Amino acid sequence: MMVQMKPTRDGYGEGLLYLVENNPNVIVMDADVAKSTRTEWIKQKHPDRFIDMGISEQDMVATAAGLALGGKIPFVSTYGVFLAGRAWDQIRTSVCYMDLNVKFGGAHGGLSVGPDGATHQALEEFALMRVLPNMALVVPADAVETKKATIAAASIPGPVYIRFGREPVPVITNEDSPFEIGKANLINDGKDVTIIANGQMVYQSMLAAEELNKQGVSAKVINLHTLKPIDEEIIMKAAKETGCIVTAEEHQIYGGLGSTVAEVVVKNYPVPMEFVGVKDTFGESGQPEELMEAYGLTWKDIVDAAFKAMSRK
Repeated sequence: MMVQMKPTRDGYGEGLLYLVENNPNVIVMDADVAKSTRTEWIKQKHPDRFIDMGISEQDMVATAAGLALGGKIPFVSTYGVFLAGRAWDQIRTSVCYMDLNVKFGGAHGGLSVGPDGATHQALEEFALMRVLPNMALVVPADAVETKKATIAAASIPGPVYIRFGREPVPVITNEDSPFEIGKANLINDGKDVTIIANGQMVYQSMLAAEELNKQGVSAKVINLHTLKPIDEEIIMKAAKETGCIVTAEEHQIYGGLGSTVAEVVVKNYPVPMEFVGVKDTFGESGQPEELMEAYGLTWKDIVDAAFKAMSRK
């Protein structure tokens, strides 16, 4: 499968550029990592709409809350480990408690940050953000979808967290692909097993479906880009049609995509499930491709999980 490669963070930067040029209320904020988050593009072209708060994530979120109370739409941007982790109290109390219109760009998500190692590999933010009342959580599959998610976030009220990565990943959607926050997309239809993924694991799921097809297995692939609000309808329909589910995420298996899907499944239509993700461990330094393989986050691991899930029907 030949595809274009592009970092999802580029989509975030492109989305922000569109917003500052079309919405006078959008303000972009960063915590001294503007080059990495691509907010530098706004700083260069629209300096009057950019605020660098320095290495002060908690202060940045609190300041964003004040801007939101004044009618602005601040986009708060920094590495996901520092945003979702270090500033969690301010996100909870200063933003979510008052349901303020603040948007969060969590960069460098997942193991694929690579050599930066465990301290910079955000593997817990799905759980940390999903548990907060009023927070929407979006994990786009590629750069094109990240741009759409960024633009869409400005048009819905309340807090929104967008998770994106650093390394180039395959572009699997296009400008005409449907995108709506809270509405998952069916990538591939199938009848034997359902694979539900987000982020760059959607592409790995597509590769897994191709391999499964070669082995006579028909796999349904769903891009569940929005973890909250979750699309319960597509999950329940898939469970009924295929009778088993595999989830795939670049995140801890606890509290993330797998846990979210399992909550829907066990309540509505219980079927066997298998979980592909990081298994209760921290990451380490290494090349992104090596880390994804070492931690079991490849299409091969999804194929193995699919056969396990089908054997339990």
